[in-house]
Amino acid sequence: MNALSLLVAATLSAGTPLALAGLGLLVNERAGVLNLGAEGLMLIAAVAGFATAFHTGSEWLAFAAGAGAGALVAAVFGWLVIWLNTNQYATGLAVSLFGSGFSAFVGIDYVGKRLEDTPVHGVPGLRDVPVLGPALFQQHPMVYVAIALALAVAWFFYRTRAGLVLRAVGESPVSAHALGYPVRGIRLAAVVAGGALCGVAGAYLSVVYTPLWVEGMVSGRGWIALALTVFATWRPARILLGAYLFGGVTMLQLHLQASGVQFPPQFMSMLPYVSTVVVLVLISRNPLWIRLNMPASLGKPFFPGA
Repeated sequence: MNALSLLVAATLSAGTPLALAGLGLLVNERAGVLNLGAEGLMLIAAVAGFATAFHTGSEWLAFAAGAGAGALVAAVFGWLVIWLNTNQYATGLAVSLFGSGFSAFVGIDYVGKRLEDTPVHGVPGLRDVPVLGPALFQQHPMVYVAIALALAVAWFFYRTRAGLVLRAVGESPVSAHALGYPVRGIRLAAVVAGGALCGVAGAYLSVVYTPLWVEGMVSGRGWIALALTVFATWRPARILLGAYLFGGVTMLQLHLQASGVQFPPQFMSMLPYVSTVVVLVLISRNPLWIRLNMPASLGKPFFPGA
């Protein structure tokens, strides 16, 4: 039971950055913008968050710095694809490559440095409950924030007028424009908000999950978060489920290695990415289901007056 409790706790922690980044990309895609630069956004935010925490000692300032860095880079991406109508796929890949190189350059002075130990987090009165306490109630507050954000995004999409307008822009920007809505402004706001969430995810990795900076430390999580939106068929609650599923696979391979399971470590390290590919292949077997759930204008440019 103790081993299971530790595995559940590690799964929640590992799934949190995936959930945050996945929710950010979901907001982008619901507005009709496909951002393939999540990996680069998270790397830039990770180094920004680590540097802030290292110099100030404040986790929350680090999260703010990560969100700001992610939002800034996402705003540049949004300006390029929304106003200059550059190709969304190529621009997103460029952002990902830029983020990888820029974060490595900026983070040279922080390699090998660690943050000071943080106090024990958790829900008072519940974190000491046997089995359930260590598994569910000794988490960093950002774990609970991610869960609350998933509920908030679902409420925003399906219970507010603003959410309805954003989804309408993703489905038919021409119709939304004809009704007088500023399609480009709405899309830019969605891209910036999504970038901020990716930034918080990156800062979580370098400040909480592994409180140090290592070049390329995001390790493909941005791409997994991108795959999560398809896995979740563009539903916020399913983003959360998928994030914990992939987080659990990641932690399972580490626990198996620690338990002495005789498998090549390279194979164990492949598990999260292999599971991602398998899930996407299974989902893609039903293209009609994908078409019915995917925003109709995803990845398509919009030209006002065209």
